[in-house]
Amino acid sequence: MTTNSRPVTGSQPWLHQKGQVIQEFGSVKQFPLGLSYEARMYSCQRLNKTLADTQILYGLYKKHHWLMRGATFYQLHLVLDKHAGEQLELIDTLAERVQSLGGVAVGDPRHVAEITSIPRPPDGVEEVPAMLSRLLEAHESILIDAHDAAKRTADLGDDGTNDLFVSQVIRTGELQSWFLAEHLVDTPLVRS
Repeated sequence: MTTNSRPVTGSQPWLHQKGQVIQEFGSVKQFPLGLSYEARMYSCQRLNKTLADTQILYGLYKKHHWLMRGATFYQLHLVLDKHAGEQLELIDTLAERVQSLGGVAVGDPRHVAEITSIPRPPDGVEEVPAMLSRLLEAHESILIDAHDAAKRTADLGDDGTNDLFVSQVIRTGELQSWFLAEHLVDTPLVRS
């Protein structure tokens, strides 16, 4: 405060606050959803794993979008950014499903890194086919887990989570994988 300023009153923000944790990660509170505690707990665990992996996949898409090289730079630069945007929407949907089941969505990048099974890429720039292969491997890992999670959440009667896994995680991942894989096809030259 300067010598000629008056004390601030009214709308001054309360800075540097610390709070108590009011719900622990890995817990679910009761909501009247017609689902058992066990079903909601299991769904939140599977959703958080997929959420962590999807956040990493989003980061990989952005990294590769920025670092793209070569003759197909423009096309891949655009498609990777489009896919990143779709993954970002999926991240929000997954997190909101966890919250709607009474859970706590994983959000801190350091916590995400502890949960994910997607391998960390090199810090530098890889060759384009390696970047695309890395994205495909991440998709496949998420898809394998999502197929299993969809079946198990259906068995527990959690139709909403099952639907999210099938109609959004799996369908988005399969379509994006197809687009990426087609860029790795060795197309023979046609001679006239």
